[in-house]
Amino acid sequence: MSGIFRIGTVGLRLDDVAEIMTEGREIALSRDAQAAVKRSHAYLRKRLREDDRPIYGVNTGFGSLCDTSIPPAKLAQLQKNLVMSHACGSGDPVPDEVVRMMLLLKVQNMAFGHSAVAPATVQRLLDHYNHDVLPVVYQRGSLGASGDLAPLAHLALPLLGLGEVRVGGEKLPAVRALKALKWDPLRLGPKEGLALLNGTQFMNAYATLLLLKCQRLAVLADVIAAVSLDAYDARPEPFHPAVHAVRPHPGQALVAAHVRDLLAGSAIAEGEKEHVQDPYSFRCIPQVHGASRDAFGYVERVVEHELEAVTDNPTVFDEEDLVVSAGNFHGQPLALALDFLAIAAAELGSISERRTYKLLGGERGLPAFLVANPGLHSGFMIPHYTAASLVSANKQRCMPNSVDTIDSSNGQEDHVSMGAAAALKCWDVVHDVERVLAIELFTAAQALEFRRPKRSSRTVERFVRAFRKQVPFVRRDTVMHPLMEAATAFVRTCEPPRV
Repeated sequence: MSGIFRIGTVGLRLDDVAEIMTEGREIALSRDAQAAVKRSHAYLRKRLREDDRPIYGVNTGFGSLCDTSIPPAKLAQLQKNLVMSHACGSGDPVPDEVVRMMLLLKVQNMAFGHSAVAPATVQRLLDHYNHDVLPVVYQRGSLGASGDLAPLAHLALPLLGLGEVRVGGEKLPAVRALKALKWDPLRLGPKEGLALLNGTQFMNAYATLLLLKCQRLAVLADVIAAVSLDAYDARPEPFHPAVHAVRPHPGQALVAAHVRDLLAGSAIAEGEKEHVQDPYSFRCIPQVHGASRDAFGYVERVVEHELEAVTDNPTVFDEEDLVVSAGNFHGQPLALALDFLAIAAAELGSISERRTYKLLGGERGLPAFLVANPGLHSGFMIPHYTAASLVSANKQRCMPNSVDTIDSSNGQEDHVSMGAAAALKCWDVVHDVERVLAIELFTAAQALEFRRPKRSSRTVERFVRAFRKQVPFVRRDTVMHPLMEAATAFVRTCEPPRV
């Protein structure tokens, strides 16, 4: 552990999240957040004692049952019933890293002091995070309407001694884990179940993690493309700064400059060329990679706004004596952003697959399929098939989820975002883009060897040497799957070169 990160009342930044997750930081509330939580909780308790007017989900039913009054003696049971009845997830369990992020984001949402939850409830969420006692949450079940009701209900169940958790990779009943840790199940007070279940923490956990991954992949896509450029003996002129100054998209200029830096000093890039121009997948790297980078910038703005947002309901404003039932839980901003993120990431994979294809065609002095004796050996023929199948699957996945909606809760929740579905789709897209980029690197590193004795730049050669420690040059046909898996592991874990 690298010390405690204090969560305050101003929201998280993306850099904060990356630091917490990568450094394994414990989390706690800052003093101002502790005060805000206590103040909000005390305010709602006092209001309920002094005023019996209906407050949605506090002394009424939920959804289309919002006009049903609940007597004071039943308010605690109402909140427990809510958590139990809404734990209707289906499908595969959510990855542990996403569950950790959900816990972190739920704590931050409550730390603003607009949720009226008891300090002990926030502390229990902190305990689950810090002790790595992860609730078992299921992927399917959220419409992204009142936020992520079903997934967040599963996140909340262990607080009551219900549901399941994962501890050290083992799944066990939450009641057993609580007993071993000497944690008593919580008894929820008014609004607490609703505060735990309303919100966008499922969608935003995926969005935050995927955005961080995509920002790293954007850099790696340029690096891998640089290996391919020299492997294909491509021309450097399309990356000249004058070209990009007259079409001033910021991502385009950034990518062109990055590729120029990566290839600076390359004997291959600086050599004479027999061909006049290159295929689009090489020549238009700045335009395609750059557009994806600009899209990632848009998604970053949306995610950072959401990291600063209160998304449960009703929203409590103790200083103004207001409890407002509104719609901050609606996932539309994230749904649109996640659809866009999936499309932008998929395009990095789409153009990568085209470069892989061109490297195999026996052009520009390269042997067909990158082996010395094609025919007897199939070489890199079928890794490309795999890349093509992954890219094709991503094309089908990129139909936007956010254009869909479905009526729910007897018409009370009559427009939903489908942001959770967009998140799950985007998760698959991005992980398959990693695999496609790994296949390009596998192929380009092989092709580069046929340029010897000419060398690429120091940066590219150093990167390829690091890759070669994990994946050898292929001299004859062998079982390619383990090498492709090693290439994917390298792409997922390597440090992108600094230039």
